[in-house]
Amino acid sequence: MVAPPDNDVIWARSLHHSHNGSPGLGGVSIGVRDAEILAVTGPRGSGKTTLLHCLSGRLVPDQGEVWFNSVPVHTMTPRVRERLRRERFGWIAADPELVPELTVWENTALPLLLRGTSHRGARKAATEWLERLDIAAFARERPHALLQAQRQRISVARALCASPTVIFADEPTATLHRADRTQVLRTLTTAARSHGITVILATHDAEVAALADRNVALLDGRRVATVSLPAEPEAEGRAACSLSV
Repeated sequence: MVAPPDNDVIWARSLHHSHNGSPGLGGVSIGVRDAEILAVTGPRGSGKTTLLHCLSGRLVPDQGEVWFNSVPVHTMTPRVRERLRRERFGWIAADPELVPELTVWENTALPLLLRGTSHRGARKAATEWLERLDIAAFARERPHALLQAQRQRISVARALCASPTVIFADEPTATLHRADRTQVLRTLTTAARSHGITVILATHDAEVAALADRNVALLDGRRVATVSLPAEPEAEGRAACSLSV
């Protein structure tokens, strides 16, 4: 077992993972520096989500190593991985994963409440991020009363509210219109840079990938040198690539 570089907050080597016998990752290695915004690019089905799940401890790879701040994630027990995700990681999915019984501010503050933060402190932090995302007016509403774009803003606010070391964003704007996408991405990237948060962003959108400090391309579960991302959703699946050496 080789220790990762000191300046990599997330480091993974030779990740292999399959889903019911179908390969998801085939030997992917990656390093992500502290406070870096990294875009993992590729068409749908290229292994982006599987990679984020392995890096965040949501999945344990069939083979390979995952390290967070020089601590091996792949050897952690499920309980320790869960605590790591709750205390150090944020997650933004393409479809907001909100608790329907909770109000908007409660959903936003949930990571802090689970850590034991006081009700008052958690609500204050949640409200600040809801205001930055122009959604504070709905703080007492429940998710079902909101539009999809509004629910996604809550998901972003929740990830930022907990002051994580790393945010994993899996196609966070895939369901949003251009105007909503711009605001969400601007808030996420600006907050990440100002707070020193590392962001690992999975996307098949060239405009989204352009906001990152660096891009890593996947195709069929493997790292490639380049991958041509479609400019419009209808063009998905027509990406061309060349294998890295």
